[in-house]
Amino acid sequence: MKKRSIAVFLGVLIGLFLMSAAVVPSVQAYDEALAAKLDAVLEKGMKAKHWQVKADQLNQWIKEKKNDFLVVDVRPSIKMYKAGHIPGAIFMPYNVMLKPENLKKLPKDKKLILYCLTGQTQNLPVVALRALGYDAKVLAFGYTAWGKGYMGGNFMKKAIGNAAKKNFPVEK
Repeated sequence: MKKRSIAVFLGVLIGLFLMSAAVVPSVQAYDEALAAKLDAVLEKGMKAKHWQVKADQLNQWIKEKKNDFLVVDVRPSIKMYKAGHIPGAIFMPYNVMLKPENLKKLPKDKKLILYCLTGQTQNLPVVALRALGYDAKVLAFGYTAWGKGYMGGNFMKKAIGNAAKKNFPVEK
């Protein structure tokens, strides 16, 4: 009886090993396919001017009451959104955009104009959204380019001033 139990146990282990060995190449193939898809999007970035929309252009679309775009405030705090946002913008923090329930709220038949504080975090979801078939773009310099006297501009000035004071090394 013990020999039979050991044989069954070994058979199960061998089966699991063989199944896991078969899964590894498919996971690797999936990773490679995903990387290729993302790479294809990134390769188009320079030609597409990094999918940036300038504040003047977005303002013109709003004034003309165009309806082929949706502005998405991706700042991490609802307080920021409530303190002031671009007219017509919806709030969806960048770190939850790719959840299925949130993707359902984003139309694939319109341009998505993402914006954040200074134009940095809005870039995190844009490549993934484009790879998923969305026409995602970003507002150049984020809300700092939109809101007069916005704190994002102060953050940028501080960073620039810090760089000037510290004189960090640069290689050429």
